[in-house]
Amino acid sequence: MTYTSNTTGSYRTFVSHLECSYTAKHYPAGVVHNLSEAGYPLLVRYDLDALAEHLQPDQLRSRASDLWRYREFLPVTRAENIVSLGEITTPLIQLTGVRGLSAASSLLVKDEGRLPTGSFKARGITAAISMAKELGITRVAMPTNGNAGAALSAYATRAGMQSFVFCPADTPEVNIAETALQGAKVFRVNGLINDCGRLVGEGKATAGWFDVSTLKEPYRIEGKKTMGLELAEQLGWRVPDVIFYPTGGGTGLIGMWKAFDELERIGWIGPKRPRMVAVQAEGCAPIVRAFEQDSEHAELWQNAHTVAAGIRVPAAIGDFLILRAVRESGGFAMAVSDDAIDAARAEVAESDGLLLCPEGAATFAAYRKALDQDLVDGGDEVVLFNCATGLKYPMPAAGKSLDRHAPIDYRAITER
Repeated sequence: MTYTSNTTGSYRTFVSHLECSYTAKHYPAGVVHNLSEAGYPLLVRYDLDALAEHLQPDQLRSRASDLWRYREFLPVTRAENIVSLGEITTPLIQLTGVRGLSAASSLLVKDEGRLPTGSFKARGITAAISMAKELGITRVAMPTNGNAGAALSAYATRAGMQSFVFCPADTPEVNIAETALQGAKVFRVNGLINDCGRLVGEGKATAGWFDVSTLKEPYRIEGKKTMGLELAEQLGWRVPDVIFYPTGGGTGLIGMWKAFDELERIGWIGPKRPRMVAVQAEGCAPIVRAFEQDSEHAELWQNAHTVAAGIRVPAAIGDFLILRAVRESGGFAMAVSDDAIDAARAEVAESDGLLLCPEGAATFAAYRKALDQDLVDGGDEVVLFNCATGLKYPMPAAGKSLDRHAPIDYRAITER
């Protein structure tokens, strides 16, 4: 089927069906789904042979530098249903000033904070809301630790939908304010994100909203997989040696693993895979514990706490998918302390001028820890994911006062 977009011209969609990520049972595309009958996430599958015949990497060069340049890899079938706020290609920034890097080091930060609403949540939500529009959904809801709710609010408003967002009571005020200002009805809950998710699920039948929770619908992962497509293209259709990814629900890690598989199957990359590293905080590390115990699923983490609110996810419905990707890649899961996260954020800001969010700083802290434990080599090409702009998060008080009427010792000012 061929469709026409005012901005991108004619294109085809290659979705063949949906598939249960655990049982492999097939489900039809083009109808509303949440989880599979077995209670597991659904994955979108494509006719990759047809896609490979239709599209070559060189054809992307003439397209706009945005997420929808990969439209053949995405599930939207009608261009008029795309709900976009300008999802740009995010830069890869090489860290050169941080201490201890060898001359052979290639340490890159994929800075997702440049996306609409200031985080990588825009990738998943633009795809999910576009598909919701295509499927006739007009009311959506989700639990959030902050950034996903802000993205849902913005994209739902853009699409003319109602949105309802449930967040832990201690969610950063900037996230609550931006979510409300962009049109959502926001509710603070005296609990964690899994408690908020329970309320969204319980309210579906009465309130009539569609649940857009992480991995409880099939399409956020498709938007998030564009991180893998984009990264491979930026590196000249190859993959790095190691990826450090801040892992809460893990949609992005799972999505990138899916993207690399699809790219190999159409012949755009070879069989090499990056070692995937799931980074969590010591105060909420269910994936790390499951990895270390060689478990397929991660048990609920009790009394979760961390300064990195975005990875404070006590239980992830896609736990087995995260763990599979980490193990199949030869990677690992690692937890870092809040003190290490704060120190990493300060170090990268002071040495390289890049203001990471706490979750992004966790990946740098984990990289340091992995180097110390010889889990990675100083000569490896490593990509750290900074998932949101650091401007959304509290920063230490700073600045000194000057009395303009009094003599000023300018030499003292310049001394550090």
